[in-house]
Amino acid sequence: MEKERNKRPIRIKIISMGNAEVGKSCIIKRYCEKRFVHKYLATIGIDYGVTKVTVKNREVKVNIFDMAGHSIFYDVRNEFYKDTQGALLVYDVSDRSSFESLDHWLTEMRNEIGNASEMQNVFYVVCANKTDLKRKVDESDGRLWADSKGFRYFEMSAQTGEGITEMFQELFEGVLHMVENGGKLKLPSTQLGYSKEQAEAIYQLKNAKDNYERLGLIPGATKDDINNAYRRLAKLLHPDKSVAPGSEEAFKILVSARTSLLKNVR
Repeated sequence: MEKERNKRPIRIKIISMGNAEVGKSCIIKRYCEKRFVHKYLATIGIDYGVTKVTVKNREVKVNIFDMAGHSIFYDVRNEFYKDTQGALLVYDVSDRSSFESLDHWLTEMRNEIGNASEMQNVFYVVCANKTDLKRKVDESDGRLWADSKGFRYFEMSAQTGEGITEMFQELFEGVLHMVENGGKLKLPSTQLGYSKEQAEAIYQLKNAKDNYERLGLIPGATKDDINNAYRRLAKLLHPDKSVAPGSEEAFKILVSARTSLLKNVR
């Protein structure tokens, strides 16, 4: 009976998310068709494709929903978030705004699914695409963001093909593992020897809008609030204890933020 079950193909649903022109369709075509499309044609609404792969001796039928990144197609793509098992979060390393939009895409997905547990049952990969171009987003920034979410991170170029096969292989293996284990996947803190909390703290300090947000506080915080927040973050990020990339810079930002806030406390 077990052998018969293993012979039946597993069907999985994969979606791609990210701003327009980051290369979502090119990544998928590079993997499925082993070619790069030089002439850019914007995806209209949703592009759908099917491919079959073998993952750990299991036949897997992959349904891929390539979602248009333009805001005008929101009413089309919002119907396709539910029942997703794997998601590509794609940004262009030569376009900083596409990286900064990744949180927006997760929020859109969360709003449409409306179920936090279903969000947690998705295997996410972060695709830093167009590494063949001049970078505006450092690898360390991309890795930190991915690690702060507990997502896998891959550098790639749809044009050269670098990193594409490796990403899809891990994506399919991760989704299959979750399907066979009831949506559960034990993830390491990170792949680089530092914790998810450290990655979150560095990302928060480097990208917050003001010093209150950097320390996770609201305006009007007391001296004790500021010092307690500082101590919590300093314990995570002290350069002598943290090997996470950007720890030294983040620690300097932390010290400066506390000093600035304390000056304004009466």
